[in-house]
Amino acid sequence: MLYFDHCASTPPYDEVVQTMMEVMKSEYANPSSLHRAGADADKLIERSRSLLTDRLQASHGQWLFTSGGTESNNLAIKGIARQYAGRGKHLITTQIEHASVYESFAQLEQEGFKVTYLPVSKSGHVRIGQLEEALTDETILVSIMHVNNEIGTIQPLGEIGRLLKRFPKVMFHVDAVQSLSKLPIPIKEWGIDLLSGSAHKLRGPKGVGFLFVREGISLYPMFTGGSQESGFRPGTQNVPAIVASAKALRMSIETMERRESRMKQLKQMLIGLIGEIPELKLNGAEPAASHIIHFSYPGMKPEVIIHMLEQHGIMASTRSACSSKDDKPSRVLLAIGASHEQAAGGVRISLGDEHEERDITALAASLRQVVGQLKPLERRLT
Repeated sequence: MLYFDHCASTPPYDEVVQTMMEVMKSEYANPSSLHRAGADADKLIERSRSLLTDRLQASHGQWLFTSGGTESNNLAIKGIARQYAGRGKHLITTQIEHASVYESFAQLEQEGFKVTYLPVSKSGHVRIGQLEEALTDETILVSIMHVNNEIGTIQPLGEIGRLLKRFPKVMFHVDAVQSLSKLPIPIKEWGIDLLSGSAHKLRGPKGVGFLFVREGISLYPMFTGGSQESGFRPGTQNVPAIVASAKALRMSIETMERRESRMKQLKQMLIGLIGEIPELKLNGAEPAASHIIHFSYPGMKPEVIIHMLEQHGIMASTRSACSSKDDKPSRVLLAIGASHEQAAGGVRISLGDEHEERDITALAASLRQVVGQLKPLERRLT
């Protein structure tokens, strides 16, 4: 099997699986308990928290552990909006955010908040001038993702952060689920106040998310019932998964530069091979993440392509896993100006550590075969 769906989830490191098993066997006490076994478990959590702080150079805040990227995004966005509503009720995001961000803002609109959804360029990038124009005296939060989960667009977070430093009342949240441990993220330099990540996107276990919260920021909790995670996220922590996730983050960061260089080569190779198949149209533009390649077969349902690739032993996806069963045209592709047919026929390839040039060659050969089989069946969507 060739697995090209690393944006949805990644195979955990062997060392991470081993660590999780060992901690599960030895540190099963509740980390909130007062006895020694509970204290030992709590120390492992705090050690994991310190690892994130050190590796990501974020000593000016704290890391919270959640159940995943979706919860981290929800807690950051709703937690800020509800906690600081007295300062203002205007929020800003973009039209191409992940569903966990986009739908969080939609829910806050129902609560009386005003939300500006910034358009993006045809390359999928935010225009700094439009963001500046959208800011008002009532704005309390700007949430913009680092790397788009469908087309891989890298947003100019440094420029955005410099702009927002002129607006001290506005807090800056970044969904870094698709970039954490893949690209450098100078949290303090970019003026990021809150940052979300997910362990299973970086070869850790499912069920653990990361949320950086800058010092001095308070969040309105989504849950009640305990004082864990500074009271922002009560509930018994998953000690084995947290320790394993911190290890996965460390291992991924240690190999980040080497991995990024190799991914760029593989991506350019695949882009060139896809360009030789006239029926397929590449989506997105640079600057974009090296592990994401997105294309459309206008007039063809993407799930048909996915299932036919699976017959060749190749696993890919149509869009984010959270929205893969939604047969509507991609909101992201429509936002960058793609036609209805192109937006309805998108396929995402996401690369991982195990891929080599021969895997790219095999993928391209299968794509040519699949397109050859499907071409007689082409239809135009209306």
